[in-house]
Amino acid sequence: MAENLPTSPSGAVPRHIAIIMDGNGRWAEERGLPRRDGHRAGAESVRKCVETCGEIGVEYLTLYAFSSENWKRPKTEVDALMRLLEAFLKEKTKEMKKQNVRLQAIGRIDLLPERCQKQLHKSIQETSENSGLTLVLALSYGSREEIIDGIKSVLRAVREGHIDEAMIDPDLFGKHLYTRYYPDPDLLIRTSGEMRISNFLLWQISYAEIYITPKLWPDFGNDDLKEAVADYARRHRRFGAL
Repeated sequence: MAENLPTSPSGAVPRHIAIIMDGNGRWAEERGLPRRDGHRAGAESVRKCVETCGEIGVEYLTLYAFSSENWKRPKTEVDALMRLLEAFLKEKTKEMKKQNVRLQAIGRIDLLPERCQKQLHKSIQETSENSGLTLVLALSYGSREEIIDGIKSVLRAVREGHIDEAMIDPDLFGKHLYTRYYPDPDLLIRTSGEMRISNFLLWQISYAEIYITPKLWPDFGNDDLKEAVADYARRHRRFGAL
């Protein structure tokens, strides 16, 4: 059971949590169910996670919802995921408004089906005035692609005379990434026990604390998230110093 946590942001609660939500397919396969049922169960874990983050005072939550590599999956599964995304946004936008959650998205959104894009932009607009938790969905996202896009953006700015080459440093480069409006994650959580980053926020998690749990994403509940935050609170972040 997780320790008691403060109900407002403090040093014990990470300002920004990022999660690699892994294990939906395995969860379904272990139960003899189609993979789409695992993704539906995973959507319920998203709801719980958003609710808990709002309760304990997390300001930003970034979820790895669909990677650039996920386009390589069978078309039937990709189509099912896109339908689930659209349905999730339709169903949860009213709930997000009620919970004061502001929805955002990062990634190559233009690659999503048009209906998903329209619903995503609609949900973002409808929650834009909210001032509580910012929920960032990483969709059609890959960190290597993001870094390449960032390099192109910097080169374009130099070519157009907006910046001088001598001005380029990590802070300036960060302003050309998809995540330029958000602080870097303090805590990265990965479910399913896999020990890899999977092309997720490679630049941004340079100093993040990493928490790996063997639980599959559909089994990851409120207490699991609180335990991850409690583990984070017990650590001493040095950022390379003593």
